[in-house]
Parts: sequence; C-alpha cells; structure tokens
Amino acid sequence: MSGATVLVMAGGTGGHIFPGLAVADALTRAGAKVHWLGAAGGMECERVPQRGYAIDGIHVTGLRGKGLAGWLKLPFRLTRAVREARAVLRREQPGCAVSFGGYAAGPGGLAARLGGVPLVVHEQNRIPGMTNRTLAKMASVVMEAFPGTFPESTGAVACGNPVRDELLALPAPAERWAGRQGPARLLVTGGSQGARALNRAVPQALALWPAESRPQVRHQAGHHDVEDTRARYAEAGIDAQVTPFIEDMAEAYGWADAVACRSGALTVSELAAVGLGAVLVPFPHAVDDHQTANAAVLVDAGAAVLCPESSLEPRVLADALQNVLADRQAALAMAEKARAVAVTDAAERVARACLEQCQPRRAA
Repeated sequence: MSGATVLVMAGGTGGHIFPGLAVADALTRAGAKVHWLGAAGGMECERVPQRGYAIDGIHVTGLRGKGLAGWLKLPFRLTRAVREARAVLRREQPGCAVSFGGYAAGPGGLAARLGGVPLVVHEQNRIPGMTNRTLAKMASVVMEAFPGTFPESTGAVACGNPVRDELLALPAPAERWAGRQGPARLLVTGGSQGARALNRAVPQALALWPAESRPQVRHQAGHHDVEDTRARYAEAGIDAQVTPFIEDMAEAYGWADAVACRSGALTVSELAAVGLGAVLVPFPHAVDDHQTANAAVLVDAGAAVLCPESSLEPRVLADALQNVLADRQAALAMAEKARAVAVTDAAERVARACLEQCQPRRAA
C-alpha cells in the first residue's frame, strides 16, 4: 500500500538494526513512510537517524543478568514501555508494525496488538529469540530467515535475511578475484561490537604462520578493545589495520579473500550474499547456542570452517585460517559456495508482506 506508514521495531545490535534498515529502504522505494521504534540510548538511536529515518526511543532494558529484582520490576517497566509505544502508535498512525527483535520490539509489538495494528515478525536466527518467539504468537505474519525456525503452526514463511543494498551490489566472487595478486587478505570482525576472543586469538594464530606467507589483515575490534588488539598484533610482528568499527562493510567485504568472525545471523547472511568463505567462531553464550546453528548454514555448504571458542587455541585457529587462505583458488571456491546459498531479495519480501498488511486505521 503506497503512502502507508510502517513502524519498524529493532535495536540493540547490528544484527537487528541492519536488517531493519534494509527493509526500511525497500519500503521507502515502494512509496511508504518509515518510522522507527527503538530503546532509548540504544545503538539504533545513532545508526537509524544517520540513514535518514526518524526514531522514538522508549525506556526498556533486557532482563538477562538482572536477577530477582529485575523480574519483580518487570510489570512496572513493561507497563511504562507499552504506554510509551502506544503514544508513538497514536501519533504516527502506522498501517503495520514489523519486529526484527531487540528490547523495544516486545513492548512495541504488544502495543501494536492492543491497538489493532497488524504485526509482522521477522526472525533472523535459526533459533528464535525470546522477543520474536513471544510476538510470533500474536503476529499477523511470521517470517523466518531459515526454514524450520518456528513451529509449522505459526505458518512462518522462509524468506532469508534482509541484507543492505550496498552489499548486494558487489560483483560476484570471480569478478572480484580477477587479477588479484599479493598476500592473502583476511578480514576479522566480531560484529558491530567486536569480539574479545577473536581480538586475542587471531594475532596469536597468525604469529604461527611463516612471516613470508602471512596475510594482510583488516580487523574490527570494537571500541573497548582496539588499542589492546593493536598492541597484540605489534607484539606478534604483524602489520594489521585495526579499527573500532568498519563503516563501509561493502568495501571491506569486497577487499577480503576470507573472513574470521562470529556467526550471528546477519553475518552469515552477508557472507552468503557477497560470497566469502570464513572461519566461524560462534559466540558460546548466545541464547540457545543459536550462533552454532546459524554457522551450520555455511559449514554444511562447504563455505566455512567451524572453530568453537572452546577449542580456540592458537594452533587450531592457525590451521583453520590456513584452510581458507593458503590457496586463493580454494578461497574463491569457498566464496562461490557461500554465494550459492544466498537469498538476495529478502528485504523486498518482508517489505511486501508489511505493505500487504497495511490499511488505514486509528491506533488505540
């Protein structure tokens, strides 16, 4: 429905925010207006306005690690957050709300249900998070990146993960590799907030390689770990470009021969979309170990090597990195296998589902 307003609810990490932005762009191209609901003070309050979308932040936080006191305060905090979300709904009058998960999506989804606003849920991981698992029971449409994420009773539609346009615009692996010479190129990223385990392990692992065969390295270390990571590379005698955050991931992916990274749902989908082989180190404390489940998508396709953090010894990681980087043609083969499992129109599919749900209404 052209001209409709869609409320996008996502936040907390890039894994929720960037798929939401991809769908927001698709909605905008279709003529819809996008408004964003996030958590006050969350990463989304910085990233979303940078892309030109208006956002409201409601007061909501997670419960994990808060103990009994957090659970006792839950009814009061949830009531406040739902009230704030309903105020946004009344003002913006969306024809539909779409949840990508994150703290704000729970109260926002409940407010949409109470206000009679159709709710679309998109789950990025192979194992759904608590927020989307709850909202799926009240949603008009449930969408999943990977088949079988939700029970059949939800009627979930498998559609892939929305990926940013600039990544989809990259040339195919063979075209990127054409004429590429010199040392192998390794991109290291722990996601939008970095990964301390990778920050510590990768310099140690590469130090075990013969100096003449070491790769060029670009490493996203996160804001809190960047100086320590630089020092670790310097101590190992490795020239690496270490930054807190990589703004232009399309350029970084286009440069790389392979990636060492976590296996968040968005990362896995981006590796497939651009076509890159990887050494995947799932975050061991992810809820329900969903990152290991995500990693299986690429590992089973022969496009990645799984390296659990519990076995992240320097020699083990060094061998895993050599498996994907020692031969550029082998790296290209892995990249093409990754590209073969990509779903490249997920953003349009989710946007279309949202627009199909939109209708003029007054939100309570």
